[in-house]
Amino acid sequence: MFEYVGAIHIHSIYSDGSGEVKDIAQFANESELDFFILTDHNTLRALKEGFEVWHSNTLALVGCEINDKENKNHYLAFGISETISTRLPAKEYVKKVNEMGGIGFLAHPHEKRNSMKEHPPYPWTEWDSNDFTGIEIWNHMSEWMEGLTEQNKYNYFVHPLRSIVGPNVETLKVWDSLNLKRKVVGIGGVDAHAHKINVLGFVEIEIFPYKVLFKSIRTHILCEEELIISSETHEINKSKRNVIKALAAGRCFISNFYHGDAKGFRFYAESENKTYQMGDVVPLSKKLKLMVKLPSSSDKIRLIHNGELKEEKSGINVEFLAPKKGVYRIEVYNNQNAWIFSNHIRIGL
Repeated sequence: MFEYVGAIHIHSIYSDGSGEVKDIAQFANESELDFFILTDHNTLRALKEGFEVWHSNTLALVGCEINDKENKNHYLAFGISETISTRLPAKEYVKKVNEMGGIGFLAHPHEKRNSMKEHPPYPWTEWDSNDFTGIEIWNHMSEWMEGLTEQNKYNYFVHPLRSIVGPNVETLKVWDSLNLKRKVVGIGGVDAHAHKINVLGFVEIEIFPYKVLFKSIRTHILCEEELIISSETHEINKSKRNVIKALAAGRCFISNFYHGDAKGFRFYAESENKTYQMGDVVPLSKKLKLMVKLPSSSDKIRLIHNGELKEEKSGINVEFLAPKKGVYRIEVYNNQNAWIFSNHIRIGL
């Protein structure tokens, strides 16, 4: 498997972000990201204008963030080539994305922020939909705004990376529950806008520059094929397909780079001389083992079974037994800080 690290859920001047796509790509490249996915609101203009290419060592991919007519039920759509009407109800545009050959993820599904009237929450409400690919389990901007108060706003603005604690607990609970019925992939998003505001009426400052947020929530993917850096259209399209394939399969995990570089993390199952990756369904077996490998030592590796803590260990390379059927995932904490969240391995389902 080839591991690639990316940032997902980014806005540019084509919607409500402040950055030109070429500049965002440069910041991503300077941050050593292998890819990023642009998700401007209800537009694929960056795709139409030819920005879906390799920018040095970073692949820029273009999706979009769809919403309904009430500006709720935000949906991150990847792998589509045409925009979808916001007049459609959420369940319909989720189906439409699938019909177009794309995949999609519920954005900040349990958002409850109320710190800024001009930025209300945009939660997901259409939970009877069964066609979405996955859920954004960790959104930097949502968590930051939900934690913002009048008392802590100075520290939050000065230290945007330090202010992030972990994924939304309600979202994790729903995510685990859904995976007992079908595979629902988890991703992380930065929700970067790089908003610019005036201070004292004449000084303009940028809140959360792209390069800063690129050092926070990252989504790592495991591809079966190597991504080839090339200006050739067929190679770019092939790389795009491989990224989307890995995300759709659930061969990915989420990390907070602020607490350490998670590149090299692995969570997989071994049974009867076979290896199974995140996103796979594994036959139940007495000899089944769940393996975890970390790039550096951690103080807490938690095995989550059907949404409940089953076992906790520490170290770099550890193994767990999985004697019962269900869905298993890993949470890793570094110096008591939430660091890595795997996708599920589904056993006996």
